[in-house]
Amino acid sequence: MSLFKARDWWSTILGEKEEFDQGCLCVADVDNSGSGQDKIIVGSYMGYLRIFNPHPVKPGDGVQPEDLLLEVQLREPILQVEVGKFVSGTEGLHLAVLHCRKLCVYAVSGTLGNVEHGNQYQIKLMYEHNLQRTACNMTYGPFGGVKGRDLICIQSMDGMLMLFEQESYAFGRFLPGFLLPGPLTYNSRTDSFITVSSCRQVESYKYQVLAFATDADERQESEQQKLSSGKRLAVDWVLNIGEQALDICVVSFNQAVSSVFVLGERNFFCLKDNGQIRFMKKLDYSPSCFIPYCSVKEGTINTLIGNHGKMLNVYQDVTLKWATQLPHIPVSVKVANLQDLKGVIVTLSDNGHLQCSYLGTDPSLFQAPRVDSREINYEEFNAEMKELQKIIKEATKTQDILPKSEKHRDLIVTAEVSPDLDAESQAIDSEVKAEAVPSVTVKITIQSRVTAQKPNLAVCVQAPLAVTCDQFVFDDLEPDSSETVVLSVFLKENCSPSELEGNCVVSYSTPTGIPKVAQCNFRLPLRLICFPAQSSKAANHKLTIDTNKPPISFLTIFPDFVDPSEDDQANVLGFQFLTGSKTTLLASKTSQRYRIQSDQLEDLWLITKELMLRLEEHFKKQNCKDFACTFSGSIPLQEYFELIDRHFELRLNAEKFQELLSERAVQFRAIERRLLTRFKDKTPAPLQHLDTLLEGTFREMLGTPSDADSNAPPTHVQCAEQIPSIEESLPFGHSSY
Repeated sequence: MSLFKARDWWSTILGEKEEFDQGCLCVADVDNSGSGQDKIIVGSYMGYLRIFNPHPVKPGDGVQPEDLLLEVQLREPILQVEVGKFVSGTEGLHLAVLHCRKLCVYAVSGTLGNVEHGNQYQIKLMYEHNLQRTACNMTYGPFGGVKGRDLICIQSMDGMLMLFEQESYAFGRFLPGFLLPGPLTYNSRTDSFITVSSCRQVESYKYQVLAFATDADERQESEQQKLSSGKRLAVDWVLNIGEQALDICVVSFNQAVSSVFVLGERNFFCLKDNGQIRFMKKLDYSPSCFIPYCSVKEGTINTLIGNHGKMLNVYQDVTLKWATQLPHIPVSVKVANLQDLKGVIVTLSDNGHLQCSYLGTDPSLFQAPRVDSREINYEEFNAEMKELQKIIKEATKTQDILPKSEKHRDLIVTAEVSPDLDAESQAIDSEVKAEAVPSVTVKITIQSRVTAQKPNLAVCVQAPLAVTCDQFVFDDLEPDSSETVVLSVFLKENCSPSELEGNCVVSYSTPTGIPKVAQCNFRLPLRLICFPAQSSKAANHKLTIDTNKPPISFLTIFPDFVDPSEDDQANVLGFQFLTGSKTTLLASKTSQRYRIQSDQLEDLWLITKELMLRLEEHFKKQNCKDFACTFSGSIPLQEYFELIDRHFELRLNAEKFQELLSERAVQFRAIERRLLTRFKDKTPAPLQHLDTLLEGTFREMLGTPSDADSNAPPTHVQCAEQIPSIEESLPFGHSSY
């Protein structure tokens, strides 16, 4: 990590969802103002060309409207932008823009306005070249030693160097052994082009050799052309660096030795003009871009190297002199002179974060205030903490929050469960083997304050419970209108449920098309799944609940199960489920305990939960807030694990019967095909007991589903798994469920 961060002098975000790369940034006095101040030219893959001239009032300011000199969309992706003397007859600077299939050269000029912000900038197309091959990158320079003008060399994706003498096309040459394009630059001292091939070699080609080599446009494979005029393209020198290069730069300063810099994937090379290594630096990070610049020490060169860790390192030859943190990963870095400030670092990220920054630190004038030392009064702090906790607890109570939100709801759904069972049971297709299967009526009311479009009501209860109708579709509800539906809930399968709760969900849309949902829960009576029975003294499984209040008579908390004329049921109460099992509830006369016992572990859950809910409701009506339940016994884990093993065994049996049914069905179809073949045969043949085999297979198929149903996994595990959870919560002093 860097000790210092790059100081933000000016920054901006370019466009939205635009992409940029290494060649999309350039700094130069593109409008030929003569002031010595550079302009920032940025091109994007979306085809936008922007020119900036930053003028922040103070360091760190964002972009101002007058900072953007020009913004134009060129309709084609911009691969690279360069500034040089590209127009004949003048030594002024012009802007070269490289597209995939086109090279355009523009003149950038400005017109002074009458007011402060009235300057206008425009670009004028000087000339363009339509390319026959897809371009990759380009370089420029005084090829062949020409004076006062720059020529352009474009490298195509298939390895052809296309050279342009300003407004005219000169020639094209194919690089030998080409596979993929690499970085390309021009060395004016040796008049040669330097690139890195797919063989991971730095290669140098003389301009004169390129000019006299065989023309790429006329190259053929015939023997006559091989023997004709023109020389084969030969490399000047080669250096194997063993890795792919990211960029190449040639520098020559007055006090420094002329050098060729190559940035590899893991190393940084400095070469002489003849390809010999001056020095190299092994990098311990993944670089993204670099640029050499003039050093204050004679005979050395400074280099800025950005990496994918958002760092910018400054090297003097091979010595790390400074490291600074950037807010983004740079894909291109330049050094510019902006607003009389020399050496501004300009960085560009791949998503368009353009920043001008400088190195160093800003002095901090903040001084921490003096802290008065005083002794801590812990008693006062504890009293304040308790008061704050009390305020938080009161503010988060459910009864203080829900009524306020209910008043402002657009649609309210309520469910009212009948206190008595239906006089005539509404159970449909029930599998319970009891004499009578009771049902209870639930009345659901929907009240709408606004217009509710296409409201749908869904009623959900947990299996094995079922409802007579679980889906209702209504017409659009007008404001201040209501709808009411009535349905019945009953026990459909021959096993006990794990919950006696239901849920109503209403989905609708507002007039503006916004979907919304309203829901409510309702609680079903215990009489729906069991009825009073004779208590039992002996049981295999027992559960003891301790309370901090004297035991309450069952005549008070279970009036629907106890006959008031029988005093013996005040402390002992028996329940018989519709499935046939029994559970007994006992209240101690001398201690504050309740005991639930049954022959089956899973039957303890519903009675235990119902007891705790009714005790809580009883003491809440008496304004008793300190009621609590605890559990001091051992958790019946062994019985719980045995129930899981039995459940798993039933699952395996169900799968086995399904496989057996599939095998017998295949056998039945095979016998049918054979019988059909015998019946279609013109010559009668004996059946060879195929009819007997068909009848036996048919009887086995009819018997297999009944066996599978008898071995179907019950829902007892869902009830039993609730018992360890409630027993784990009670010992810690939690209030009742």
